[in-house]
Amino acid sequence: MSETWAPEINGVTHTLGHLSRHLKARGMSLQLIRPRPRSTHHDALMSEELQVGAIPIPDYDGVSMGFPAPRKVAGLWRTHRPDVIYIATEGPLGLSALNQARRLGIPVISGFHTNFDQYSRHYIMLKVLSPLVRPFLRRFHNRSTMTLVPTKAQADNLTQYGYDNVKVLSRGLDCERFSPRQRDASLRAQWGADDDTPVALHVGRLAAEKNVLLLIDTLEAMRERQPDLKAVLVGDGPQRALLEKRLPWAHFAGFQRDQALARHYASADIFLFPSLSETFGNVVTEAMASGLAVAAFDYAAAGELICEDIHGKLAATDRPAQFIEAAVALCEDMASAREMGRAACERVHTLGWPKIGDAFIDYLLQAQEVNDGR
Repeated sequence: MSETWAPEINGVTHTLGHLSRHLKARGMSLQLIRPRPRSTHHDALMSEELQVGAIPIPDYDGVSMGFPAPRKVAGLWRTHRPDVIYIATEGPLGLSALNQARRLGIPVISGFHTNFDQYSRHYIMLKVLSPLVRPFLRRFHNRSTMTLVPTKAQADNLTQYGYDNVKVLSRGLDCERFSPRQRDASLRAQWGADDDTPVALHVGRLAAEKNVLLLIDTLEAMRERQPDLKAVLVGDGPQRALLEKRLPWAHFAGFQRDQALARHYASADIFLFPSLSETFGNVVTEAMASGLAVAAFDYAAAGELICEDIHGKLAATDRPAQFIEAAVALCEDMASAREMGRAACERVHTLGWPKIGDAFIDYLLQAQEVNDGR
């Protein structure tokens, strides 16, 4: 059960897509419950799919929130009872699914994919509800058999806040797709860059929760030190117009997928990741696999995978000026940045999705065993 699904592009759909393909490859039948998309779309991986009514999330273009559908969900599960349910999002639809699963005695695993308490600082509806968000999320997840998070640090934080039975399910990486071999001189030429021109890349939603104001300040500081710097921003979002106004010299590539996305990564030199709202940050591992030195804050995927001055540079989460300094240092010494990029690629080349998919299956089986033992 998820409030977001392909063809929407975000970290949740990215992870769920890989996990679903792995389960299907292992011979499992999959059932999907999600909000009805704006255009007709049915996932071929699914044996069954229930789409429910939805309302767009205010200020968050392209993503909808599903209405509670207790009767439809209960009816589906009475006729086609699943062995275990994975709930990826904690909205009204997820809550109704959790309630029905508990009534029917079906084991549930919940996923902590999004830091909604961080997002609440930036979106009107969530800001109004912000005093209630953290306790609601804790109650929601504690009603499941276990909660999966992508990093040990996140597991420790949630456990300290009173979450029960938190387990780590890391994230994988398609190392065949994301590779320095995808570097494309003709794409760099479109950006106005030759072999020696430093290119800074950002991949992600262009939105307030991604800390785009710091991204602007960082790119301006980098260009002041390196006037020939090129900046490439992949993605879209409500802050794009602001970014285009403040960074008229940057190249805005919009959404990119698959091989085109891989070429954009590998054709850059430095990856900027100023977001402070992630549970993991798949783009960090994709950038590292593509041979880029990374400037990021010391948490989530970056905090677990990057060693200072070996794979990139890290800033303390409460020091935005240190982030700018890190990015500027990378562009001032491109020889070192490129060496860090090569080391970053080596660091992540073993992070395949099959191992993560098998770990997910183990958790599903554990949830069944716990439920059967009650």
